[in-house]
Formats: sequence, structure tokens, C-alpha cells
Amino acid sequence: MEYLDQLLAIEIVEGTSVGDIFTVDFFVDVTGQVVLAAVLLTVGFFLAGFFRRRIIRLAERSRHFDKTMGSFLANVVRYGILALTIIFVLQNFGFQTASLVALLGAAGLAIGLALQGVLSGVASGVMLVIFRPIKVGDFVEVNGVMGTVKDISIFNTELATLDNVQIIMPNTSVWSNTITNYSVYEKRRAEWIFGVAYGANLAEAERIIRDTILNDPRSMSDPEPFIQVNNLGDFSVDFLVRVWVPAADYFKYQADMKRQVKEAFDAGGIEIPFPTRTVLNVSE
Repeated sequence: MEYLDQLLAIEIVEGTSVGDIFTVDFFVDVTGQVVLAAVLLTVGFFLAGFFRRRIIRLAERSRHFDKTMGSFLANVVRYGILALTIIFVLQNFGFQTASLVALLGAAGLAIGLALQGVLSGVASGVMLVIFRPIKVGDFVEVNGVMGTVKDISIFNTELATLDNVQIIMPNTSVWSNTITNYSVYEKRRAEWIFGVAYGANLAEAERIIRDTILNDPRSMSDPEPFIQVNNLGDFSVDFLVRVWVPAADYFKYQADMKRQVKEAFDAGGIEIPFPTRTVLNVSE
């Protein structure tokens, strides 16, 4: 638009009235530019939201497109469209965007130096999205916090703990710490130690443990379960038991097997000893 230049170029001379400057054509021109700017903003915000939703839906439907990457790209596209919309609106009002871009670049450099921590978080977010050590839906442990990944944004990662508490972690804390991801592999190894009394029949105790475990459909026979005596304790003979199980069933399976083996021991007459202490009363 040229009306700003025209307004600045007007030379106020003696006898010039306000009506000579702000003519009907002037107001029509201004009104037209304001309406056009409003239309550009409306279209820009609409397109930003539309493409963001489309990218997220494509990520959810495609098997080859990660949801985390989809959410990240959706936000990048949204902010990119909004930035272009603002530039077009400024051009519509006659601003020189080349000098504006240079000014924004200088301001961005100054802000970048002042906000190194924030930019570090953005860089960490980009690294998390590119290398994908964790994804939305994974069950992880990061920096001592265990939970399910709900969202990975540019600055933060959101986790939901086992008791459904929201945890917001800066991406720098996620990227710079050890990540334990329990969802990457399809199977995990469950492990227990079952103690029996010294007077118990060890062969029978081993058979009961093996039968109880293998009768559960979640137990994997390949690799073969490991069931061996590995310790002679103060009060019991200890069996070390290791069994592979689907990762999704791990926690419930571990708890179920403890109860089932205990009940099978009771039914088979295998005693699980209690700690005992012998007190000697020495009298003169």
C-alpha cells in the first residue's frame, strides 16, 4: 500500500485544511487495506489450524509416520504459516519487510544470547524428534521419573505417571539424562527368588514352580525358563527363577506368578520358612 508514503510526503502549507489531506478516497483506501488485512489474518489462522489438524490425522492413520514426528511437524507448519501471514499483512500496510527481516534477525540474535537455555530446549526437542529415543505412548523412566509419554513439544516432554499424574519435563533434562525405555522391545525377562524350607523336597519344589509358570499362557517357552537353586540362605533354600514374557504383560504377570507359586506350594505341602531365632537361656 502506498497511502503511508503519500501521507508522509504531504507538505503542510498555509491554507491546507484537514479535509484536503483526509479525503474520501483516502478513507476508502484505508478501509480497503484494513479489510484486506483482516481477510489475510482470518485465512492465515484458518490455514494454520487446518494444516496442523491434517498432519496430525495423517500421522495417526499412517503406519510409517510416527505420531511424535507428526505433532512436531504440525506445530512447525502452523507457526510457519502464521509468520508468513504476518509478513503479508505488514506488506499490505506498506512496511518494508526486508528491513523488518533484518531487524528481526538482529533482535533474534540478541534474544538468542539472552535465552540460551530456551534455545537449548528447542535444540533438545529437535534431537528427540529426529533420533526418537522415546515416542508418544512409550513407557519410560527419565531422570528418576517413570511414566507414559503423552506429548513431545518443542520445549517440553509430558509424562503421565502410573497414578495418572502429569509430569512436564524440559527437553534438555530428557535429552541430557539416561533414558530407560520399557516399550522398545516386545518381550522382557521376569525374575523372582522363591525360598523353601531346608527339609523340603527340592525336586518337587522345582517341578511345582515349573508347572505353575508354564501353565500360564503369558509365559514364553523360548528361551526356556531358568529355574535353579542359587543360594543356601540362613533360613531357606532359594530358587532363582527367570522367565521371558511379553512386555505389555510384565507387571501383572510378575505379581500373578508370586501368588500362584505360593498357592501351589501350599497345595503341594512345600513349606516357605519364616526367619527364626534361637535364644539360649544360660543359668548359673
